Amino acid sequence: MISLGFGGKVGTPDPRLKNAYRMPPKNGWTYVHLEGAPSEIGFQHGWLISKEIEDGLAVQEAEAEHDLKKPWQFFRDAGRDILWPHVPDEYRQELEGIAEGLKARGSALDLWDVVALNASMEWSYYTEQYDKEHGIAKPKTVTAGDHCSAFVATGGYTKDGKVVIAHNNWTSYLDGERWTYAFDVKPTSGHRFVMDGYPGMIHSADDFGVNDAGIAITETTITAFHGWDSNGTAEFVRARKAMQYSESIDDFDRIMRDGNNGGYANDWLVADVKTNEIASLELGLKNVELKRSKDGYFAGANFPINERLLKEETDFDPKDASLSGNARRVRWEELMQKNKGRIDATMAKAFLADHYDTVSKKIQPSEHTLCGHVDLSPRGMGDWKAKYEPAGAVQNKVADAGLIGKMTFWAAAGHACGLSFKAKPHLAAHPEFAWEASLLHDMNAEKWTLVKGR
Repeated sequence: MISLGFGGKVGTPDPRLKNAYRMPPKNGWTYVHLEGAPSEIGFQHGWLISKEIEDGLAVQEAEAEHDLKKPWQFFRDAGRDILWPHVPDEYRQELEGIAEGLKARGSALDLWDVVALNASMEWSYYTEQYDKEHGIAKPKTVTAGDHCSAFVATGGYTKDGKVVIAHNNWTSYLDGERWTYAFDVKPTSGHRFVMDGYPGMIHSADDFGVNDAGIAITETTITAFHGWDSNGTAEFVRARKAMQYSESIDDFDRIMRDGNNGGYANDWLVADVKTNEIASLELGLKNVELKRSKDGYFAGANFPINERLLKEETDFDPKDASLSGNARRVRWEELMQKNKGRIDATMAKAFLADHYDTVSKKIQPSEHTLCGHVDLSPRGMGDWKAKYEPAGAVQNKVADAGLIGKMTFWAAAGHACGLSFKAKPHLAAHPEFAWEASLLHDMNAEKWTLVKGR
């Protein structure tokens, strides 16, 4: 356990830090325990990992300015003017607490930096709508791309007939290498939960977590999605609220729909170990569909499922077999059917490390494989920004019913396959990514480790 030190006046421990602590990194993961009222949880978060939040925000700022072609102040203003009016008081207090914790550690970051950071996954949706309304030509890099591979299964598909859930986060290695925090949050209201996360964010954002009501939650992004409602509630608020307050699939469905702003549109995969039921909530802006099962599976790889959503809210081509989402969809179907009745946590780990490319019909790490390696593909993904981008699967999580019941899951930082990414040689070979050089680090593949609430 890492000592908290002192806050406030010199020599006077800040009472808000009483129940909070962080652990030294283990196999690439940093465990952070937060506990108390919203403002206390926020202060603890900002204080305990202030340097990491500054570093993580620098990455999000660089990516937003490069990809969305807007200065960081644009997103600070949008967070204040567009999102903040719809943030409930509970989460306002937590966000303000993070800013206060940062300030107590001497950081120059303020509340609007924290809000803009939390909405990082939503800004491409807002920017596209803003540019359209203001007659600004849309940059090719403003797109809802491929983020994540995941499945949830139960009943006849799993070895013991109970829930198994797994997810790997696909993103740029620039931010992905920093998505290795395990937050154990014990709030005064709602349920205790454990989730993976990014420094400074009150939600998981990639998303994977379990709560003490036996609910497990993950998702995969809907590729090439278009839609935004400035009068809605930020996705980061709804996702956090669902993690904290859901006691059932019905709760999750209701919370995620309430005030839906279209930001970070996902196919959410949910499990309730109390009922052994799983669900898929495909959450567009205009089209929303919930499917449930006690004997089946749902898999996500960034492909739209609902036909109306596909046609009305995306530019995705379901007939293009070369698209990553389509290729990985085929692979998920193959693996689920081939292993029906045998799926467990060990097998789920192997799925996330899978290198079979359904396009080339070869075992080769690429944009088409469940363990994604955009940087090793002979061509860049059509919905990624560039060829050979340092991007793909950056970390992995797996849980079964027994682990979920103990608020525990397996996690592996880096590629589950064991391949490590080395920044220097990649940047030397691809100087077009030199803008990342000051922030891009090696991303080593670490062994699987258990993350659990303590």
